[in-house]
Amino acid sequence: MSLFSRRSTPSPTADQMIPTRQAQRAGSATVTPDTALRNSAVWACLRLRANLVSTMPVDVYRRVGGIQVEVPKPPVLVNPGGENVGMLEWMYSTQFDLDRSGNAFGIITAKDGLGFPSRIELVPVAEVTVIVRKGKLAKYRIGSTEYDPSVIWHEKQYTMSGLHVGLSPVAFAAWSIGEYLSIQQFALDWFSNGAVPSAHLKNTAKTVSPEKAEETKRRFKAATANQDLFVTGQDWEYKMIQAEAAGPEWIEAKRYGIGDIARFFDAPGDLIDAAVSGSSVTYANMTQRNLQFLVMSLGPAIIRREDALSSLTSRPRFVKLNSDALLRMDPQARAAMFRTQIESRQLAPSEARELEDRPPFTDSQLAEFDRLFGKGTTPAPQPAIPGGTTP
Repeated sequence: MSLFSRRSTPSPTADQMIPTRQAQRAGSATVTPDTALRNSAVWACLRLRANLVSTMPVDVYRRVGGIQVEVPKPPVLVNPGGENVGMLEWMYSTQFDLDRSGNAFGIITAKDGLGFPSRIELVPVAEVTVIVRKGKLAKYRIGSTEYDPSVIWHEKQYTMSGLHVGLSPVAFAAWSIGEYLSIQQFALDWFSNGAVPSAHLKNTAKTVSPEKAEETKRRFKAATANQDLFVTGQDWEYKMIQAEAAGPEWIEAKRYGIGDIARFFDAPGDLIDAAVSGSSVTYANMTQRNLQFLVMSLGPAIIRREDALSSLTSRPRFVKLNSDALLRMDPQARAAMFRTQIESRQLAPSEARELEDRPPFTDSQLAEFDRLFGKGTTPAPQPAIPGGTTP
């Protein structure tokens, strides 16, 4: 007998030759600030809020004799990140981080003569660790470097008592968003990967024995594994018993998931093009819709940002974000508003023209009004005050 004998082995069956496909069933998806951005509704909410807040003009004021007077802005409110990062980009990035993770961080790399920050270089939130010892903020770790809190700009929102960091809407909504992502993964598995094999292959002509059923199953798997054709007679029919129910349920769950996400991020669903049943926004009520969004949803975030930015200036100066851009009306409504304010003595004609980016009336223009409408029908130009202002 040879030491290297060869044993005869049975030939593998067709079922054994077909490679096993790993099951890819939808489960609980782990949601992080980064993975949540895969959801289009999350991205739309963050983009909407960051777009609006970042494009609001930033003005600095102080009160003189009870009157709000605009003053020059410090460099940190013009180019906060240096020459390469202007205020608009800086505000967009920080608002995006605030809404996504509840925090925005930056390293103060320069200060002015009064000790206020003049340059703040933003850092990714994911690289920041907040170190708290004995209930007090001790230091920040960015990457592998530790920083004293005095050189870190830390702005936060959605805070809770006793916490030194802000909270993220994604953290609160992780379960609901996770359900949505799981449904989305299920749909991809079902319609793309074929990972859900719930189907019914039925012989309509006769009863099939277990042995014949296994043989048909092997033939069907062998044909469909490589996207080949499966040939049968007229007595077999194939039906995906879950597809008809799975499609509508997935779409319905996706629609409700988007509505939940919009509420989590305080962004009305109709403003991110989400389907909202029983709601109709028309041109006639657009201004009222924007006002409601400004007051109820975006207003608190704007006030928090104004308070945080005011800490970059010396008191009694304070920062205001001009939200009028959000309430732009059509020309007819805007003209009616100016007329009402002028007639009720709340606004001077020169102030209305300034709001319309127009220069004050000239003497020739006033004379032309007198010729057309009669002398005394136009308001007389107000006397100038030293310093170039009007009363």
